[in-house]
Amino acid sequence: MSNMYHWADYYDLTQRGVAGDVEFYLDQAKQAGGKVLDLACGTGRISIPLAQAGVDVTGLDLSQEMLERARRKAADLGVADSLCLLQGDMRSFDLGQTFSLIMIPFRSFLHLLHIHEQMKALACIRKHLAPGGKFVLNVFVPKIQHFHEESEKMSLRGTFRLDNGEEVAMWDYTRYDHFQQLCEVTRSYERSSVEGLLIERVTGRFTLRYIFPAELHHLLRLNGFKVIQRYGSFAKAPFDAGSSELIVVAEAL
Repeated sequence: MSNMYHWADYYDLTQRGVAGDVEFYLDQAKQAGGKVLDLACGTGRISIPLAQAGVDVTGLDLSQEMLERARRKAADLGVADSLCLLQGDMRSFDLGQTFSLIMIPFRSFLHLLHIHEQMKALACIRKHLAPGGKFVLNVFVPKIQHFHEESEKMSLRGTFRLDNGEEVAMWDYTRYDHFQQLCEVTRSYERSSVEGLLIERVTGRFTLRYIFPAELHHLLRLNGFKVIQRYGSFAKAPFDAGSSELIVVAEAL
């Protein structure tokens, strides 16, 4: 990796997902026993371990930069030939095939900012789902207290030590529009030397539309899915009032 990093490099260094999610999605893929489609696959955090386990997996992402990093990682790990990575939009893809499992890990469904975009994506997913196939995704559970604590404040999300002794700090500044259920995040990655001197700062902005559990259930039903399982953690804890994550397994009606 060069001295100057790109957004995808920092994303890959700092985004470790939710505890147990890789193992959960791998288990779902093995149970599906067929082809898997990983939507918003990013740098391959889920897709690559699936390919390493012998799963026939296709990853689709809107960002060419993310996909290029995923391809480099797949090549380094010797699975480039068994992993299909495509640039595309989850709202409008047409791959000409069906899949036994379609998944949207790490809350990426929340990048769809309008209900009509969510419905377009779900229509595409349903079209690409093989008979008896499963659709799995996870989202965070909105907490009003959490919103209040973080609104318009700079929050340190974590620090990450690199192999060469440098450190990366990840900061978020979040603004909420509760009428539209939007959270706009300005994220900064600050990389410091061993001596504590700032080497580089990379800043970007993204917006999420948070979704409430009952809303997600109705949205899935409206678009031809039924929820067959839901969990409050990737250890398959029951979903209840104390859950901070919602993991949904659905199938076509």
